[in-house]
Amino acid sequence: MVTATSGAAGGPHANAARPVGIEFGVYLPQVALGFDALLDRALLCERLGYDSFWLFDHLYAPGLPSVPSLEGWTLATALLARTTRLRVGHLVTCNNFRHPALLGKMATTADVVSGGRVELGLGSGSVEQEHLAAGFPWGSARERGERLGEALEIITRMFASERTTFEGRHYTVRDLPNLPGPVQRPRPPIHVGGVGPRWTLPLVARYADVWNVPTYALGRIGEASRALDAECERIGRDPATIRRSVEGVLAIAPADRLEQAAALARRRFGDPGYGLDEGGFTGTPERVRERIAELVEAGFTTFAFITHDRAGDDTLHLFAEEVAAHFPRTPTPPAGQR
Repeated sequence: MVTATSGAAGGPHANAARPVGIEFGVYLPQVALGFDALLDRALLCERLGYDSFWLFDHLYAPGLPSVPSLEGWTLATALLARTTRLRVGHLVTCNNFRHPALLGKMATTADVVSGGRVELGLGSGSVEQEHLAAGFPWGSARERGERLGEALEIITRMFASERTTFEGRHYTVRDLPNLPGPVQRPRPPIHVGGVGPRWTLPLVARYADVWNVPTYALGRIGEASRALDAECERIGRDPATIRRSVEGVLAIAPADRLEQAAALARRRFGDPGYGLDEGGFTGTPERVRERIAELVEAGFTTFAFITHDRAGDDTLHLFAEEVAAHFPRTPTPPAGQR
């Protein structure tokens, strides 16, 4: 991957040490799943050669406050401690839940203890009621975007420097040490998700190593991609230094079981916000390979799938053996060179 000229104090934009390849991950929101079940799925993903494992960052499942769900960063750290190769992150961490000084230290520590396997996804927050219930600030889209921008500035500086000083409208840190620094160089990959041209894409262009297109925006993926290219051009960044990522629902099965898998996907993920009709991945392994190849041709190289059966064994095996095996993959570099 080409390294961009830095437009932020946090150093180079792109994680230049990671070779180019297609990466596949499983996104499994930790709703109604205990730790043992989540660990079993993560370990199976690791054995099958998946690159990454993704969680959500909510205090409770949105719309399901009575259903158990584990806290995202505690869970991610536990999974990193029990795996050896799998990369772990969140789609995405809610910036409002933690001061960026704390989050930067948390991400750095998790990167150190895992030997360099943290992926830092960061967003401005998505569920107002959750914020109100917990007493966290909400505010307008502009205010949340401003907070996210300041947080990204602080965290990128913390990843790059032993000490950080920053004074903004929402956050201030003074001569803040961050030792030891992260293992990954130039830094753990920073994912920023969303397609909003006013607040989100400018932050992607300035700070992100990976741009994630969420499920709700899959129907506008081409338009959003062009808008990001234009924003990169505006600030003088090479858009090729941003890895492009898709988050989508995957309903995959052999032809004789596809109807059943598609029905389950629609029952669980039929809400328009999941983008099943606009950009989901439904079909036999051959059809899913074709869909992925179309996106690869359009410049997308990273995929995080919410599977119709919540990462069932058969589905994980089928995708790994009949889809992922057909694409050039990103080799796993030694610790410290990720």
